[in-house]
Amino acid sequence: MASPPSATVKPHLQDTEPSSLTRLDVDDVGDHSSDEPLYFSGPRFYLLWASLIISLFLSNIEIPIVTTSVATITDDLGGFDRASWITSAYLLGYVGVLIIWTKLSDVFGRKLLYAVSLVMFIVFSAACGAAQTLTQLIIFRAFQGVGGGGSFAICNVIGFELVPQSKYAAITAFVAFVYAISLITGPIIGGAISKSTHWRWIFLLNVPAAVPALLILLVCLPNTFPHHGKPDYGIQTFKDTFSAKNLARVDIIGVVAIWLGVLALVAGLEEAGILHDWKSAFVIAMLVVGGILIIGFFGWERYVTQRLLVTEPIFPWRFATDRVIVGLFLCALSQGMPWIGAIFQLPQKFQTVHAQSPIASGIKTIPFTGAAPIASVSTAIIAKKGVPPIYIVLFASVLQVVGFALLGTLPLSAAISRAQYGYQVIAGFGAGTNSSLLILMAPLSVKQQKDKSVAIGGFNQFRFMGGAIGLAIISTAMTGFIRPRLSSILTTSEVDLVLKSAEALSKLNERDRTEAVVVLADGYNMQFKILAGLAGLQVIGALMMWQKSQIKAT
Repeated sequence: MASPPSATVKPHLQDTEPSSLTRLDVDDVGDHSSDEPLYFSGPRFYLLWASLIISLFLSNIEIPIVTTSVATITDDLGGFDRASWITSAYLLGYVGVLIIWTKLSDVFGRKLLYAVSLVMFIVFSAACGAAQTLTQLIIFRAFQGVGGGGSFAICNVIGFELVPQSKYAAITAFVAFVYAISLITGPIIGGAISKSTHWRWIFLLNVPAAVPALLILLVCLPNTFPHHGKPDYGIQTFKDTFSAKNLARVDIIGVVAIWLGVLALVAGLEEAGILHDWKSAFVIAMLVVGGILIIGFFGWERYVTQRLLVTEPIFPWRFATDRVIVGLFLCALSQGMPWIGAIFQLPQKFQTVHAQSPIASGIKTIPFTGAAPIASVSTAIIAKKGVPPIYIVLFASVLQVVGFALLGTLPLSAAISRAQYGYQVIAGFGAGTNSSLLILMAPLSVKQQKDKSVAIGGFNQFRFMGGAIGLAIISTAMTGFIRPRLSSILTTSEVDLVLKSAEALSKLNERDRTEAVVVLADGYNMQFKILAGLAGLQVIGALMMWQKSQIKAT
């Protein structure tokens, strides 16, 4: 893997104490009233990047690594009809806390929150590997997602703070490359583990892999990062960190409202039409409560921003009144929907409709996941040359609509159409482009330095919230579409078996299996058509971001 781009180093920053935890030796510091960080060089810089890369890779690979192992896991633990929860539970942990972790790191420090999130990820990865029932696995996956979401969110912020703004495009391309590589290798690694050994190692291997990242963090990152070496920021003690004055900065009501609101909303969408009818009390209650909490969250953030002087809002209300920021977050929401949906559903389709092995399913989705890093790096380079990113974002948004719409027109049979590989490339190139360029535009879209971390966290929050909601929508639509059609072909018990485990298809007689495959293929086509429509929202968001003087990455 290529080394991260080197940072521009200010000449007064001496890197003679790479193991220092509390301060840096600074000669001739001058005026540091600006919020601009001091930048590292040498071994410390590269070690910190190694820690970020490990954390980003592990937290991201947990999304696709189970997609080729779902059938294996549910064959062991049962509950194929709840299989999407194996991924959705992890995403719930992500979407409920991304912006929360980011804002809390502003209050309690990047190092402390990064360490806490990594430890949480490690502990619950081990718990997932030890789960004895699908319910246990889903619960542990949710907490694993909370830790993974925290490390992902804070790593993104630290990555931007390690380099000056002139390096943002290069850093974004590099991070997007790592992100995309995790998506490419995830299904293949998951399938290989499931086939060669026990699926539990998918989660257990995170423990020895993440420990080096934690150790590097503890040794190399100053406690006061990114304010290290500045006279205005002294050594932060434990007492200072958890003092009443510092705790008063935490927006507790906002934290609870956004976390529970997203949890209720996604849970309601996930269960609707599967375990509960759309008109059931559970679904209605979850959707109503989730909607009220999210609306209440934005109302509270407006109050905190305008009226409270000490408490720092998780979502500054000035974001809601800025057309460009609103457009950015709409793009994030709608980019996550087809992106996460395709990552989960493409390999699952190869396994169920085309009877491919987990490894083969992962390999056959490489046209989608492989196009993403190529697009991320190439389009970031183009943006670095001075082309406004918004032009490329608009083009990529249209490309996604076309690609996913074409994936929704595939033949209804067990035979694999070669055309779908080309369709995957189209959709993957568009998704990969916007995955990198939109996050690049997040810190460049805000007017105040202090809003950069929240803008990055907010973007990731909306992107993965979109992914969780989009996955819930297409999973619910799929179940509602195929259940009545399968019921006209199979007995009730056979339908239940097919919904619980894809392997049940192989036990049907040839005629029933052929007809069932047609129904399933039609269901997957419907899902991709839905994803095409959701991807189209990025066009609206991009137009909202249009300005007379466009944002540039140079």
